[in-house]
Amino acid sequence: MPGTDAREAAAMVLGELPDLPHLVELPGRGVGADMVGRTGGLLAGLHVDLQPSGWRLVDRPGLDERRARSYLAHDLDHLEEAADGFAGPVKVQACGPWTAAAALRLPRGEPVLSDAGALRDVIGSLTEGLRTHVADLRHRVPGGEPVVQLDEPSLPSVLHGAIRSTSGARSYAPVVEATAQSVLASLIDALEVPVVVHCCARRPPVALLHRAGAAGLSLDLTVVSQEIDDEVGAAVEAGVALLAGLVPAVLARGEPSRGETRSDPAATVEPVRRLWHRLGLAPEALRSVVVTPTCGMAGADPGHVVAALRLARDGARQLADDPEG
Repeated sequence: MPGTDAREAAAMVLGELPDLPHLVELPGRGVGADMVGRTGGLLAGLHVDLQPSGWRLVDRPGLDERRARSYLAHDLDHLEEAADGFAGPVKVQACGPWTAAAALRLPRGEPVLSDAGALRDVIGSLTEGLRTHVADLRHRVPGGEPVVQLDEPSLPSVLHGAIRSTSGARSYAPVVEATAQSVLASLIDALEVPVVVHCCARRPPVALLHRAGAAGLSLDLTVVSQEIDDEVGAAVEAGVALLAGLVPAVLARGEPSRGETRSDPAATVEPVRRLWHRLGLAPEALRSVVVTPTCGMAGADPGHVVAALRLARDGARQLADDPEG
């Protein structure tokens, strides 16, 4: 989300999304508040520091890591305050193992993905760090039912051998699907809570994520290719939740701001209705779809955020109240 006020953001989320609130990310605060920095701060037994090439593994904690951990603790404090007495699902998120391996750098500057031993260490450290994060959330929000979202925007590039060296002179070999699936499945099993995997690519590896045991798939339905319709249908029919990115995260040029956006919930959810029609799924199953903004809300006008969250909620209500459309 945009902005720098964690208390205000937590109150907004609990107020606008009472059925599925989440721990906010506010990257506008700077170093350590970004997605990769926050994930680095979650690692157990490993340390990170920000270098010109990106977040890098180092021998001991420094200022950047301490700042990342401080931001996380600060945000959890405000979630705990806003969620006093809350009961129900509450979501936290971090980079998934493959995006972390593509983004984090070794001491010599190359991606963790390039070194099998370092990759193993980071995956283990991330798993333990997320388990601790979930335990902390349970302590802070006793009525909460933790849901973990793994952000995997880089997973398609990892699978297709599109992660390049720091110099850009070469690409690293693609990770075979069986290995990618095994790593995700092990992490998902270890967390012992529902895990949603988010991938905003045009062709996210839905079948792989389904086989790995994801309880939910977060996809941007405004860009996703119809070529994976069958994979999405198979996952939904098997009981995997669909978090459908449908609400524009940022305003198009020239649109009104500060909550004045004119929006139609029925039109907003039309892409998921069309998907259901193509798949021949029962309309009643639309009641379980979670409507979300698309990617990139950190760059939104602050006045757009409340309108977008309300539109997501109203769109979901439209599907629940009128699944036949």
